[in-house]
Amino acid sequence: MFELMFCSSVTILPDYLIRRYVQGKRWGRELTLFSVWYELRWGLTLCLLLTVSLITLVFFYHPSSTNVTSMFRTVTILPERNGRVEEVYVGINQQVDAGQPLFKLDDTAQQAAAATARSRLAELDANAELAEAQIDAAQAQLDAANSALNLANIEYQRNVELNQRNPNVVAQRELDSLKARVDSAQGQVDAAQAQLETAQKTLTVQIPAQKASAQAQLEEAQVQIDKSTVVAGTAGRLEQFTLRPGDVVNPMIRSAGLLVPEGAGRDQFVAGFDQISTQVLKVGMIGEITCPSLPMDVIPVFVSEIQDVMSSGQFRPTDNLADVTTNRSPGTVLVFMSPLYEADKGKVTLGSRCVANAYTSNHAKLEDPDLPLTTFVFYHVVDTVAIIHAAILRAQTLLLPVRTLVLGGH
Repeated sequence: MFELMFCSSVTILPDYLIRRYVQGKRWGRELTLFSVWYELRWGLTLCLLLTVSLITLVFFYHPSSTNVTSMFRTVTILPERNGRVEEVYVGINQQVDAGQPLFKLDDTAQQAAAATARSRLAELDANAELAEAQIDAAQAQLDAANSALNLANIEYQRNVELNQRNPNVVAQRELDSLKARVDSAQGQVDAAQAQLETAQKTLTVQIPAQKASAQAQLEEAQVQIDKSTVVAGTAGRLEQFTLRPGDVVNPMIRSAGLLVPEGAGRDQFVAGFDQISTQVLKVGMIGEITCPSLPMDVIPVFVSEIQDVMSSGQFRPTDNLADVTTNRSPGTVLVFMSPLYEADKGKVTLGSRCVANAYTSNHAKLEDPDLPLTTFVFYHVVDTVAIIHAAILRAQTLLLPVRTLVLGGH
């Protein structure tokens, strides 16, 4: 409408003035509803061509989008295991800090496992003391066996010497008996030595390994006890958190609520522009937005980031070959926009659906002294017609309450 009114003022209106005051044609006689096309054919044709060209110029170099949202991230509150709620520490819509306890699950089984592990550790400490006593006993037996072996060796050697001096003094059967006593004593020494080594390994190897295993079980049980208390992973505000003692939560199918992180998506607007605007949109580009949650207000913004991929081209590998004809969505250019001034930050409610304009600026190019005249004029025209799009945005802002409250039937 704005483009048509502007174009008609420089095409149809001059044509009519010439027909009326220069050629003397009057309404109702030469100018009628049936002859207006013939009489004003030059003005109407030029108006149509100029309007189409102006609309194309405005919407190409100053793109607009109605798909603008201040998106924000939500964090699902989930425990790491199933369980029944034993105690709830916070309320609905409460602001929480990072690490603040939210609720606690029943940990009876985990406490029992921890108590079992502690009892096992105490039992192993007692076994260590018993092993020390066994080592002392085994050492005493080894000492006794060594003494018996020494006595047997002395007796045997003495009789051997006597037999060497006088073979008839000691009978061979006596020597064999003494030799058997020495071998028996040596066997007792070996047995006592083996028993001592077993007791020492029990104290130094087996019991420490068992204690390490029991300590690991205790730590595992303690970890499960700690997991029973669910804490906030980040600072934010609780939403849909209506847990009560006795409720059952499941990390797979039944969450405890949502946490909206503090500052998530704040002062960041995500806009989807048509693909034809890809070459025009640049980082740092100035724009404006207006939102129903902040009526009668236009917020200056700038393009802070442009996503270099489009969601319409993504695919997930499957066992079927991808067919591009099945993806009929044209996709949009994702642009991130931020408020230009500090005073406008935090005004718009998170999740608001807005309308945005982005304005092409050729100010830096126009300062080039070697710029050709035609290009200079074209850049001036491009920058000037941005006022049409800005006027359209302000008209939408003014009509928004009427369209929503009156015509929308709310």
